[in-house]
Amino acid sequence: MNYDQKCLKLIEELSNARAASGFEEEVLEIAKGFASDFANIEEDKLRNLYFYRKKNTGNKPVVMLDAHSDEVGFMIHSIKPNGTLRVVSLGGWTRSTLPASKVLVRNSEGKWLSGIFVNKPKHFVLAGEAAANMQDRDLAIDIGARSLEEARDEFKIRMGEPVVPASRFEFDEEHGLMFGKAFDCRIGCAALLETLRRLDEVELDVDVVGVFSSQEEVGERGAKVSVNHVKPDLAICYEGCPADDTFTEDYAIQTALKKGPMFRHMDVSVICSPRLQRFVLDLAHEKNMLVQESVREGGGNDAAVINTSLLGIPAVTAGVPVRYIHSMNCITSYIDFEATAALITEVVKNLNKDVIDKL
Repeated sequence: MNYDQKCLKLIEELSNARAASGFEEEVLEIAKGFASDFANIEEDKLRNLYFYRKKNTGNKPVVMLDAHSDEVGFMIHSIKPNGTLRVVSLGGWTRSTLPASKVLVRNSEGKWLSGIFVNKPKHFVLAGEAAANMQDRDLAIDIGARSLEEARDEFKIRMGEPVVPASRFEFDEEHGLMFGKAFDCRIGCAALLETLRRLDEVELDVDVVGVFSSQEEVGERGAKVSVNHVKPDLAICYEGCPADDTFTEDYAIQTALKKGPMFRHMDVSVICSPRLQRFVLDLAHEKNMLVQESVREGGGNDAAVINTSLLGIPAVTAGVPVRYIHSMNCITSYIDFEATAALITEVVKNLNKDVIDKL
């Protein structure tokens, strides 16, 4: 398979960006640099970023393409007397993956310091102390300080600063696999930008606005603002969604690597608009494009907010399969990134007022 080097560079930069919920600035700067040639860009006070297609006319139905720019992370709560850092979660973590994981902690000078989640050696572990039972108050990060004063005065640690995984992007070219952090939803962000790039010179019957919504991992907060700003007639949300192909019985696997984007009929937050859902799935099958579908028993995404805004907005979610999301290390595939950008490009090209009115 041929790999677009510009896309790979974009995915790498987005994955490596240190941008927990509320601290999305690094992602926005990367996106501005990538999209400046084909979009007019605007930012609001909640750090939502808007990409207006330069060929928009202002008199066509508006299609909103949404992806969230934040990643699950942590925030410094306080410094303990022994110099370790108590934190609270920004988003939902698979807690069993945390002990001994390496992280980056931002200090008051904007420097990112290495840290490791405290992990009691097995020699001291008592029955019932399983990591899965940990709460935020049990989490602590060791940056090497020996006291509260040293952490505060020498390491320049302060309350309210963000913490992110220290994982770095790697690409296995032979197998088309990408390893790294934050593919929920940075792989979706990359697919959204690539979709806009492919639509740049295409004549459309709709206006298109891309949005990087902030703070999705803490309650879809950015989308509550962005949807009211864009006021779309239809929305497609991009996600990095949890792959289930390494632990689920064969008959129940609905989100596998290298089988294309997953369009959920529902999750616990939303019933994706059935007629729009079928439009997308039928088009994918007609064009022989990779696609998967699912009925989710958990999860949630920006489509839930967008779908129930204004007078109701048809919305679906395109999920790029990612193994082990909401942990320090994830796996996704270039094939699924490419298939997602290709399919949504095709969907947008086939939308017009008559189609949207029927959805």
